[in-house]
Amino acid sequence: QVQLVESGGGSVQAGGSLRLSCAVSGHTYKSDWTGWFRRAPGKEREGVAAIYTGGTSTYYADSVKGRFTISRDNAKNTVYLQMDSLKPEDTAMYYCAAGGRLPLLAYEYKYWGQGTQVTVSS
Repeated sequence: QVQLVESGGGSVQAGGSLRLSCAVSGHTYKSDWTGWFRRAPGKEREGVAAIYTGGTSTYYADSVKGRFTISRDNAKNTVYLQMDSLKPEDTAMYYCAAGGRLPLLAYEYKYWGQGTQVTVSS
């Protein structure tokens, strides 16, 4: 059974940083994508960042390029999202997803976590 557990969300002022973690268990396929998505109130789900499990390729949404960094620790089977220079528009529920066939398309992912809330105040 595949499980994804996110942590690290919280409230921060604009310009601050947070690091999200996604602990993945039960999924060891080495040629797919693990990604972070977000959904703000009243908006559609958005792909934020993705990392390829079989190499070092990464993808980012234009809205977060230069501010967010996705990485992984294979020994811990954990994927991270370092978020710097946070803006109020980054406020959303953030979800980790695994088993993706393409990097930033939500419908291409098989497994999802429950989400962690990020709130950025101005």
